[in-house]
Amino acid sequence: MERLIIEATKSTPYIFFDPEANLLRIKGESYPENAARFYTPVFLWLEEYLSLQNPNQITVDLELPYLNSSSSKALMNLFEMLEDAVGSGYQVLVNWRYDDEDELSLECGEELQGDAPSLTFDFIPHVK
Repeated sequence: MERLIIEATKSTPYIFFDPEANLLRIKGESYPENAARFYTPVFLWLEEYLSLQNPNQITVDLELPYLNSSSSKALMNLFEMLEDAVGSGYQVLVNWRYDDEDELSLECGEELQGDAPSLTFDFIPHVK
């Protein structure tokens, strides 16, 4: 299976999914005009990856300083897929990286954690 790489733009994050490293990375601001269209290749890639039935630990590395409501919904859909994967034997670690001065980013991660109780979250502040 090939890696999925989508370069960042002003309104979309960098996406890097590496099946060999079991690493899913999303970094950058996310407010595309059409979040469903932007995230569709991500969902399709993840669906194919999870269908390989090779349960491992998946590391999800997120650094999203800003995301609009439709991107937040897309992230919730991603987490639902990962929650289902946990039921199939996968372990999922979510590294939520946030600016230590940005309480909203931390709160967003904590809300998503509440919606995905079977995923393990690690909140990682960074100082500018």
